[in-house]
Amino acid sequence: MTMLVDQAQGLRELAAKATPQEAPRRAESTARSRVMAIASGKGGVGKSNVCVNLAVRLASIGRKIIVLDADLGTANADVLCDLQPAGTLAHVVAGRRTLSDIILDAPGGFRLVPGVSGLAAMASLEDAQRTNLVTQMHALEHAADLILIDTGAGISPNILSFTACADELLVVTTPEPTAITDAYALMKAAHRQRHDVEMRLLVNMVRDRAEALRVFDRVDRVCRRFLGVSPRFAGHVVWDERVAQAVRRRRPFVLDAPGCPAARCIEALASRVDRSAQLPAGAGLMQRLTGWLRPVGGGKAV
Repeated sequence: MTMLVDQAQGLRELAAKATPQEAPRRAESTARSRVMAIASGKGGVGKSNVCVNLAVRLASIGRKIIVLDADLGTANADVLCDLQPAGTLAHVVAGRRTLSDIILDAPGGFRLVPGVSGLAAMASLEDAQRTNLVTQMHALEHAADLILIDTGAGISPNILSFTACADELLVVTTPEPTAITDAYALMKAAHRQRHDVEMRLLVNMVRDRAEALRVFDRVDRVCRRFLGVSPRFAGHVVWDERVAQAVRRRRPFVLDAPGCPAARCIEALASRVDRSAQLPAGAGLMQRLTGWLRPVGGGKAV
């Protein structure tokens, strides 16, 4: 661990050194993009679909958006966009590629860093591998207005590491009791790791806003009682058959059926996210590198 912290310090010192020719460029790049982690307590709640379609909608209003598919083991954002990546995060972690080597232009105008599917070793990274990935992510900080990190489901150390590096956390759930319970477990773990993380809850696959608010109220009451915090209501996405149809066609549903009810919900979500993206960003990814290197506790305590 000491060696990794020393490495992080060395990286910071290296970044601080610049030749006179590099100084103006460094001054221009001080502003960085905000980072939003999109996560869920359990799989199957539509988290990746929300992430991809949110990225498309934000790009359509002129924002520079990068999606990092950080679901290390069961990534599928590229499938939702009908893309065939030549490289993935596995190559980046192994040191054979950089993020700029593998990044893709995705439908709708955003850029996608493809994740890894079917490789069990990626689900549990070693500290040195995580450090290499964070260092690579630092290069993206000045290339976008907003970076969306599509994490895996659950509360593993890797997932919590990504949430710890974000300015805000968007938790996606459905009205199912197990999804709600696991969403709270994720919020609890994220809050314990970083008390200042801004948490928002999006309720997916609901009949209407009223059902979504009932779900939010349940989670909010538990969070206030046991954590002393109150998440923000990010909105809802209604159940819509056109979403499933678009998934089968491997197209974001905001492009495949732009007027459908689910697409209108994503439009409302994008407006809220875009307003928060205009706020000053917090500490950069490299400044949070030490936090990434600390061991993260797991377990599904509710």
